[in-house]
Amino acid sequence: MLAKIHSGAVQGVEGLAVTVEVDIASGLPSFSTVGLAEGAVRESKDRVKAAVKNSGYDFPSRRITVNLAPADLKKSGTAYDLPIAAGILAATGLLRADLLPRFMLVGELSLDGATRTTEGILPMALAARDMGMAGIIVPVANGGEAALVAGLRVIPVACLADAVEFLNGDRHIADSLPAERPALSDDSAHDFADVRGQEQAKRALEIAASGGHNVLMQGPPGSGKTMLARRLPTILPDPSFDEALETTKIYSVAGLLPPGSGLLRRRPFRAPHHTISDAGLIGGGQYPRPGEVSLAHQGVLFLDELPEFRRNVLEVLRQPLEDGTVTISRAASSLTFPSRFILVAAMNPCPCSFLGSGQHACTCTAAQIQRYRSRLSGPLLDRIDLHIEVPPVPYRDLKGSHPGESSAAIRQRVAGARRRQEERFAGRKSVGCNAQMSSRDISRFCALAPDSQELVESAIERFGLSARAYTRILKLARTIADLEESETIARPHVAEAIQYRRLAAVLR
Repeated sequence: MLAKIHSGAVQGVEGLAVTVEVDIASGLPSFSTVGLAEGAVRESKDRVKAAVKNSGYDFPSRRITVNLAPADLKKSGTAYDLPIAAGILAATGLLRADLLPRFMLVGELSLDGATRTTEGILPMALAARDMGMAGIIVPVANGGEAALVAGLRVIPVACLADAVEFLNGDRHIADSLPAERPALSDDSAHDFADVRGQEQAKRALEIAASGGHNVLMQGPPGSGKTMLARRLPTILPDPSFDEALETTKIYSVAGLLPPGSGLLRRRPFRAPHHTISDAGLIGGGQYPRPGEVSLAHQGVLFLDELPEFRRNVLEVLRQPLEDGTVTISRAASSLTFPSRFILVAAMNPCPCSFLGSGQHACTCTAAQIQRYRSRLSGPLLDRIDLHIEVPPVPYRDLKGSHPGESSAAIRQRVAGARRRQEERFAGRKSVGCNAQMSSRDISRFCALAPDSQELVESAIERFGLSARAYTRILKLARTIADLEESETIARPHVAEAIQYRRLAAVLR
């Protein structure tokens, strides 16, 4: 007997259709799995055999062959347990065949037949909808995640027997509803009102949030760099449904969605340690998985102690900073992960960290300072829009009882600037904010008056800025003008944008 079950696979962050073919033939008892299956998939035969028996069904003592088609697509993970078990039962006549073609089955099985949480359910649910499937059968823990896909029935099953009874028409199982509770940490504990002083830094972060610009903060320990960075997500606008869905897909593939989690309504904040490898930051592995730059998609990536990161790790940031995607190439395939984020980096001014602090004498030599700063390449610094100094906070500011401006107030201005950019780039999927403008967009939306052109020319000659730095200045000036609700870029807007590039000239 031959049975065919619809299932799915994940390649990058996209779901693909997979057909599980189960053939039961006469011969000595055996169980073989073909179709480019990796270790966890090949091991499913032992889980499936125990799950079928412990669920009260007879396991055939015959020759069983499982083919996962298409055969040239690598199959990994444990999502094929449920469809393989269902295929065996269908091939032996214990499962009716009329409903099977209408549903995709995905899920891991334990030895007693219970279903377990499975990674990558959301992309596979999207693939099921695109295939025209009536629904998808998933573990109970993944029901709310799969139900985020509109127009698709989601049948949550707690065990193999539930799936069999549903497909045989012996039991009604209510469709899952989308889980709405947020799955990321609550940001209510972080508010810009807690930040004392640092008005220039707060202004720079407001500009960064308004236009999607990258930021580098330089200052001694204790000046508030980390405190400021952690509060940047609190002033970013809420993600749209499409943005939240794309972020949720990434977390689903990475296995970072807690059971019962739904759409990620908060923008992610990722802060990897400086000992991270390039594969950990960008993504990779034998079966490539998203790295930190993809987990920060639509959110913030914070790199503290930037010069302490290995040089090769920092240099792989160039592509995601420029393109908003990262491509991982292997011999058999090439995968692309989304990685459009705001980079916030922090560093000390020198190895001892007290250069220019005014509180402690710097003990570093000029050569030591130069070696420390040379860990950051010019091309990487060019891709960071705002470079700001974060000096120590005076005691009079620390002891003050008057709170600073709240995140909610700053967020209103940011939201207003973003709305103007949405109107400007309406219908453009590739451009959502000023930082993503192309050269053609810059020519169209960043025209400068003659006096402003002279100011930019003078800055380029004085600081030795590159052509990329010139375009960054124009983008920053456009964002500053948006914050001021100005359709034209005035000379003060350009002057403020230029000052955020002065530190870059010192670091190079």
